[in-house]
Amino acid sequence: MIKFFLMVNKQGQTRLSKYYEHVEINKRTLLETEVIKSCLSRSSEKCSFIEYKDFKLIYRQYAALFIVVGVNDTENEMAIYEFIHNFVEVLDEYFSRVSELDVSFFTSVSQVFHSTWQTQASPDQVLVLALEDDPTSV
Repeated sequence: MIKFFLMVNKQGQTRLSKYYEHVEINKRTLLETEVIKSCLSRSSEKCSFIEYKDFKLIYRQYAALFIVVGVNDTENEMAIYEFIHNFVEVLDEYFSRVSELDVSFFTSVSQVFHSTWQTQASPDQVLVLALEDDPTSV
């Protein structure tokens, strides 16, 4: 099960966070700081899966953005790793090269995230599903 989803820049600033379990605000800040530090400090040659406290971190870097997903121990790491890639493909399709600024202002990222996770469709199909009900999309 996914516990949280983070999009972070290279400077360690959280650009998007979504939690699927209750975490108090002050603990979120500490958790994000520790998680970001763990991911950013690793070399590119190391594995993108990290055992962290009572859960696992799966992350990928795309240009200046890191996408980090915290999951429980029973979740399949490769499935989450592939999910992150599919999610970025959907955002790239929408923005034609997603950037940190796009993520900051994109109101439907959460909807795209859920649609990507729940379907095995192509990025084009996921984008259509995710943005059907979004009044801001063109």
